[in-house]
Amino acid sequence: MTQAQLSSPAIVIIGSGMAGFTTIREIRKLDKEVPITLITREPGYSYSKPMLSTALASNKNAEQLISMSAEGMADQLAVHILGNTEVHEIDSKQQLIITSQGSVPYSKLVLCLGSDQIRVPLQGNAVDSVISVNDLEDYAQFRQAIAGKKRVAILGAGLIGCEFANDLAIGSYEVDVIDLAPQILGRLLPPEASQALQDKLSEVGIRWHLGTTVQSLDKTDEGLAITLANGKVVISDVFLSAVGLKPRLALAQKAGIQTGLGIQVGRTLETNIQNIFSIGDCAEVEGLVLPYIMPIMQAARALAPKLLGQETMLTYPAMPVMVKTPALPTIVSPPPASAIGQWKINSIDGGIEARFESPDGKLLGFALLGSATAQRAALTKELPPLL
Repeated sequence: MTQAQLSSPAIVIIGSGMAGFTTIREIRKLDKEVPITLITREPGYSYSKPMLSTALASNKNAEQLISMSAEGMADQLAVHILGNTEVHEIDSKQQLIITSQGSVPYSKLVLCLGSDQIRVPLQGNAVDSVISVNDLEDYAQFRQAIAGKKRVAILGAGLIGCEFANDLAIGSYEVDVIDLAPQILGRLLPPEASQALQDKLSEVGIRWHLGTTVQSLDKTDEGLAITLANGKVVISDVFLSAVGLKPRLALAQKAGIQTGLGIQVGRTLETNIQNIFSIGDCAEVEGLVLPYIMPIMQAARALAPKLLGQETMLTYPAMPVMVKTPALPTIVSPPPASAIGQWKINSIDGGIEARFESPDGKLLGFALLGSATAQRAALTKELPPLL
């Protein structure tokens, strides 16, 4: 970094995930010249994080998931990238970011800090063997860990856990999935749809241990001995934790930025501190934390003009989520947590259509499995906007 670049305030983005790069692309559609600096603890390359849970079946290693190098992204987007750089703190009064590479001034700051995998505290002599996959480096380590192995145990039967389970089963691994909930994808699917997906995943060889959790993880001559709360012991070679995500908040909290579940922002995506904004997995927009592709794209489109001085407000249309389980393709648009109504299940040839309807018959959410996924566009039009 040159002294001139250090001393010239720019729009600064912290984080090189989908939120960071999508925001930069949206800015560049509107302004080719405005200075932009990207600060990231990663090298600054571009890759699709959602592909991490399906890359094994497509036979792609970590390097093959990189769509463009940091140098390529810097040239393509006319952005200055500070890679492998830690951000220590934000001085909002002086509008300075204190990093391991020096101080960086900003005119507008966007926090795209992402989220961390939740780690469940475990007992036993093999707790250091727990793997979680949250970025490309994690995925490279995971691929190295499973190379030449046959058995993988997954803690968590949510979206990521089910996607990894299906991906590993396609790759001929023996897969055990453990979850405290009584059903898989419990936060997204009604019981009938959940059971249908579980049955299809069972057909490809996945074994389920539901309604229980892990008490201890120990190294033995046979492999990792996973002792469950129900008394059963599962033997595996690799233990993958996929119990969910928590937004990264420490940097924002240290700077006096208001946080709840995530970094709290309104529909302008500005925090309680002027000129500091947040989007992506770390952001809580009007009470909503939505770590999915479509909300990130919607937010970036709204934020880019705001960063350039135009007044814009974020709106969230209905945004169904695709669960990447080839055993039974699934698309969900869960009803709001506050929604009043009930699920109506319609089994069709090769699939299930589940509709969550209000007492007066309005569609508030849906789950489509198998052949019913063809109804995605039609049903999405019936849903009210999220925000």
